[in-house]
Amino acid sequence: MERWDRVGRCAGYGAALAVSPYLLIKVSWVVGSLLGLAPIGEGFNLAGWVLLNTVTIGMAGTGMALALALARPWGMRIPGRLVAFCAWTGAGFLVSILPYAVLSTVLDTARGGEKSGSDDSAMPGWEGALIQFGFIGMGLGLALALPAYLRRRWPEVFTARVGDGTRTAEPWAAAVAAVVGLAWLYWAVGGTLGVTHPAERDTNGWLLTAVGAFWALAGSAAVWMLARQHPARVPHRLLLALGWLGSGSLFAWSGWKLPLTLFVALAHPRDVTLPENLAVAAVLHAAAVVAGVGMLRTLVGSRPRTPAYSRRERERQARGRATTAAQSETSEHTGRTAAGPGIRSRVGVPVPRRRRRTPW
Repeated sequence: MERWDRVGRCAGYGAALAVSPYLLIKVSWVVGSLLGLAPIGEGFNLAGWVLLNTVTIGMAGTGMALALALARPWGMRIPGRLVAFCAWTGAGFLVSILPYAVLSTVLDTARGGEKSGSDDSAMPGWEGALIQFGFIGMGLGLALALPAYLRRRWPEVFTARVGDGTRTAEPWAAAVAAVVGLAWLYWAVGGTLGVTHPAERDTNGWLLTAVGAFWALAGSAAVWMLARQHPARVPHRLLLALGWLGSGSLFAWSGWKLPLTLFVALAHPRDVTLPENLAVAAVLHAAAVVAGVGMLRTLVGSRPRTPAYSRRERERQARGRATTAAQSETSEHTGRTAAGPGIRSRVGVPVPRRRRRTPW
């Protein structure tokens, strides 16, 4: 086993172990709220609180199963599309969570521990620390385990350069992602166009919006370069990683926020107010989901192609091996025929019969 494979397998086990406290905490919240032993989060009723945490339990379980699939041999037998989709979505969530967790912790420390958002005061500090540890450990583990798994399963992707893949259609998805990223960047730097309730904005919201804008712009630029197939001194793996993470971030986070935005727009809950205009936010999230899927299709279409001469060479070699095997079989049959029944000989070399001895 190569060193990179060992590191990837250990990272997969570590990611599964890191997310287990988060999973146990979420299960305790659901069971405790149903039995009346644990408080319900602020702004939620019992049904909404149980539904939200049940969904996150399923996401954590999927992440743990994915981490183990990247480390165990049975993960190579899972359909590649299923593994790729789960890894793509999980990576899209984590690339925004990790910078947000680090930056929010730094800002809270700089302000002397004052929370920048409306966090639930009923959650003990050790639970919050374990939850952040789970996110960070899961993200770092998958960041090492996923490339090692992909390298084992699709090694040709890591040996190509820009211009080695097939020419794809015009990267319209990259253009849509760039527009969405610019809109989010405008909001992150303090823009108020499209913001209905500016007083509801806080530092956490600005951080998440800024991180989402970064990945949208970085992913769109990488996918544009891969789709246009301009020869450049840029490693194919770097552009592929940026496009993979950027498209996953667009799809995962907007796929999560779009139902929430539609729920707030249709149900009008009194205790939930979003800063952005709901119609504008819904349109941006829907565009981000479509752009993420389109960018993924572009990434799949830009995979390195096998040159035609290589295919012809392999076919010629296969025909040559088949001809050699047929000739060998013919020679062996000829040798056995010359040697007579019951007597074995070397291929193509007849063995003379031995004369019987007579008593006289």
